[in-house]
Amino acid sequence: MAKKTFNRRKFIIRSGVGLGVLFGVGLLGRGPLRRMLAQTAEETILPFDNKFDAYLWFEIKPDNQIILRSPKVEMGQGIFTALAQIAAEELEVDWETITVVHANTAQGPIDFVSTGGSLSITGLYEPLRALAATMREMLKVNAAELMGVSVNALSVKNGEIVGGGKKMTYGEVAEKASNWDFKIDQPTLKSKSQFKFIGKALPRIDLVAKVKGEPIFGIDGSFPDMLYGSVLRPPVVGAKFISATPGKAAQMPGVIKVVIEKDFIGVVAESRVQAEDAKHQVDVKWQMPEKLLQQADVDALIKVGAGNDVVIQTEGSVALTGENVFIREYFTPMGAHGHIEPNGASAHYQNGKVTVKLSTQVANLTRKEVANALNIKEDDVDVQPQYLGGGFGRRLETPHAVEAALLSKAVGKPVHVFFERTEEFQNGILRPPSHNVLKAKLTKDGNIESIEHHTASSDVAFDSSLISVFLKPMSNDVAKAVVGADFGAWRGGMIQYKAIPNYKTVAWHAELPFKTSWWRGLGLLSNTFAIESFMDELAHETKQDPLAFRLKHLADNEKGKLLKSVLKAAAQQAEWDKPLPAGKARGIACSIDVGTPVAQIAEVEIKDGKIKVNKVICAIDPGLIINPDGVKAQTEGAIIMGMSASMFEEITIKDGKMQPNTFGYYQMAFIRDAPEIEVVLLSSGENPRGMGEPPIGPIGAAIANAVFQLTGKRLNRIPLKLEG
Repeated sequence: MAKKTFNRRKFIIRSGVGLGVLFGVGLLGRGPLRRMLAQTAEETILPFDNKFDAYLWFEIKPDNQIILRSPKVEMGQGIFTALAQIAAEELEVDWETITVVHANTAQGPIDFVSTGGSLSITGLYEPLRALAATMREMLKVNAAELMGVSVNALSVKNGEIVGGGKKMTYGEVAEKASNWDFKIDQPTLKSKSQFKFIGKALPRIDLVAKVKGEPIFGIDGSFPDMLYGSVLRPPVVGAKFISATPGKAAQMPGVIKVVIEKDFIGVVAESRVQAEDAKHQVDVKWQMPEKLLQQADVDALIKVGAGNDVVIQTEGSVALTGENVFIREYFTPMGAHGHIEPNGASAHYQNGKVTVKLSTQVANLTRKEVANALNIKEDDVDVQPQYLGGGFGRRLETPHAVEAALLSKAVGKPVHVFFERTEEFQNGILRPPSHNVLKAKLTKDGNIESIEHHTASSDVAFDSSLISVFLKPMSNDVAKAVVGADFGAWRGGMIQYKAIPNYKTVAWHAELPFKTSWWRGLGLLSNTFAIESFMDELAHETKQDPLAFRLKHLADNEKGKLLKSVLKAAAQQAEWDKPLPAGKARGIACSIDVGTPVAQIAEVEIKDGKIKVNKVICAIDPGLIINPDGVKAQTEGAIIMGMSASMFEEITIKDGKMQPNTFGYYQMAFIRDAPEIEVVLLSSGENPRGMGEPPIGPIGAAIANAVFQLTGKRLNRIPLKLEG
């Protein structure tokens, strides 16, 4: 296989050695280098770090069916279908002959990063094509030996190798061949004009199983003779474990064992109900905090001016004094992930080895955590990822895998555990709250002369197990000291309007006494809400059309041209220049994330005193499109999730407890709230760019901007509500 190369930017973000050396010589405390790192994090698309041979990815069956082991997990984003299309191109087989399954950590290939960041297809596109082409050539070499003909005389079509008057199927070759160790130079890959499957709207390969309700998800994972576990977790934020005894729990019906190890308390029983009932009878002592945490405490911490600040972007000389200076602020609350499938895991420990089945976006990190908790080798842990009933970053953290493994070891039988919904809200991981302040100075002719963005939030990447992957070998504390600003929290926060001569972005980071972390798009939704709402306010102040105002402040660089293209495409589809009927209005917003520009126009009206989104027009350019239906589905899903977060969802804290703590009380968008969605696909470039998260960026601002056009009321706080 040809060696992959990394440019300077990729090296810095990928290599802990590079960061460690820079930190060691004291350079990272200086602003310019921190800004370089911030720009690197903004622009870098991590490639897949492939260290595995082709035959670990592909298994050829005697009946000519092909199994592709995917290191990336399927969590509803449709990548298994796209991967089958990519592999089929270079294998020269019908895509329907390929079955995509999750790779186990015991078999490989192993994903050393994660499934997330909208980068699965982007990272795998070139490596997978090269691997498929290599597998094809390995089959040809073996076929030549088996048939006694020159490999140069062979050709391949539809999974058959033909030449010298003979032919063999892939399945026949794989069954009879004995040598897979020879080296193959990377073959020449197909040109875009030769594609048969890439670019076609082919049906989802996992559709039937999901429609039929087959047990394919992590919570469905099971073993014979499996028991059920339930774990005690702190009742309020800040409560610390002191001690515990089994109490009445040990004598309750069906209870097998009460497990107490250090600060871990769990009950194993014959049924889940028995385990849950017994858990509440364990005698446990908690050290309660002196003062129970309240929402006002959170608001005081997450505020521009509080915590640590880092300048992550600057150009020109920002001057914000005198006349025509405008200052606005915007707020976003905490939010839950709200995925359909709770976080659950089943584990079977025996003879010093453990098998774990669960929904995880980080199989390799899950393996490490389980190995460390059980004090065994990583090679003795087999993590078997299942389909995810929603990921959204929540499954980048998998403590339930450790819980299931510890309980299984304690009782010598397989055990299944999961977070109840109320525990997921109270003890899970939330989307961090944010506070944004934007300032701008306008010229007399209505142009932006200077703009400054301050974005404040709590942990996203920081305090996550993934910090060791992105910034290895640094610890979380060292990473905070070195990088300064949490690159997850300020995602989407940089000023993209580069025709403005003077601009600056400052990220503020504060720590909360509970865990916040990854959520779909990270800071993209909140930061875009602030920036794009502010751009609309400035357009209104200068009496300019919001679309024209954006277009003239975008530069003619690569990103600027991409954003201009999607803005114009969305405007054309929405007939921006044509007025809507009375009582309805449009709002526009745009953003660019992982290289993918998105523009959205929301059409709204007011019904019974509430905002009703009737239609969303979205133009998106994800580069080379593997499956148009998949891109549209991803776009629609992101818009609905972003709309739900922007209009309904909010978590607050009272007396140390998250409120609300279950579905129903936690408001989300219903089917009745879903708007008509039109997706306009643009496709520029030779390779795919990021998909999945980018369309979540503009929707909150587009709705708020439409409400302003309709009512004259500027909504600067999510969730968007007319009252109050």
